[in-house]
Amino acid sequence: MPEAAARRGLPGQLNWLWLTVLVIALDQLTKHWIVARFELYERLEILPVFNLTLAYNTGAAFSFLAGAGGWQRWFFAGVALIAAVLILSWLRKLRTERMQGAALALILGGALGNLYDRVVLGHVVDFLDFYWGDYHFPAFNIADSAITLGAVLIILDMLLGGRRAHD
Repeated sequence: MPEAAARRGLPGQLNWLWLTVLVIALDQLTKHWIVARFELYERLEILPVFNLTLAYNTGAAFSFLAGAGGWQRWFFAGVALIAAVLILSWLRKLRTERMQGAALALILGGALGNLYDRVVLGHVVDFLDFYWGDYHFPAFNIADSAITLGAVLIILDMLLGGRRAHD
């Protein structure tokens, strides 16, 4: 069986890397579009609970360490690089776990999309602004969405895998 998989293409679940490339492309295209058309913090209401807005995040999720003085840029870049190497290794070792493969490819695409921003721009471009009344969820982007979706898929796979093992 492993020989047949090797003849079909990439080892493990590396065939999901097309999804990683798609996430990076969509993430970067949308960020460039927003930066070209919006002033910082400018908002365009799309729905009564959703705006497009341009925001820069020098920290991590929810602007964690955003005001740390600059060192966090390289710290989070290093974390993203280490995560990318570990995810690629994990993808290579997976055999039949397709949901895990898709999930890891999404997470990898999101991590690399935000890594590009962090290294090249010095901040991550965020633009999706959901809110209810006066409460605004922290702005995020396509890369963040892919990371979140990938994490949800891994949890779902764990739950379903545990159920399958039990049955």
